[in-house]
Amino acid sequence: MIDDCTAIILAGGESQRMGRDKAMLPFADQPLIQSIISVIQPLFPTTILSVRECRPEISLPQVCDKQADGGPLMGLLSAMSGINTSWAFVVGCDMPFVSSALVQQLAEQRFQQQAVIPVVHGQLQPLSAFYARSCLPLMHNSFSQGDKSLLGAIKHLQVSYVDETMMMQTDPQLRSFLDLDTPQDLAMAQQLA
Repeated sequence: MIDDCTAIILAGGESQRMGRDKAMLPFADQPLIQSIISVIQPLFPTTILSVRECRPEISLPQVCDKQADGGPLMGLLSAMSGINTSWAFVVGCDMPFVSSALVQQLAEQRFQQQAVIPVVHGQLQPLSAFYARSCLPLMHNSFSQGDKSLLGAIKHLQVSYVDETMMMQTDPQLRSFLDLDTPQDLAMAQQLA
């Protein structure tokens, strides 16, 4: 168990490209979000759900965005403001193949940085990453200056970037980073499951 960390599952998106609520999509005989909860919850002492509005159908502690239309950065800021651990692990509700071994591997990269961000095919993966609670002021400052993007906020942090070559030791196909944005993504993921 990663004792100094709270898991945050982001489930506040609008699911525009999917056309319906991603968290509750049927996946492997259960709601999509349950596949993530079942992997993440045993790894951390506390798992919370970051949402735009309360979701009574999901039985996790929930934190609502403090400001509407703030995107994933607002979801992360709102949730991290209420945690009492020194770190948070953040994952999107649409990433059904997140690997517990990969999460533990990323946790080992935390050293003295404020964030641990995976890099896959040259792309940062900020929605499957660790953030130190100490980075909250810098991220709030970025948001208050008008940059509502999580990638924009990350530019102000001391980050340990984890290369895909290292992550392939625990997740050879890097399936942990497969997120489901469209019905086509969902169909492909259901075949993989």
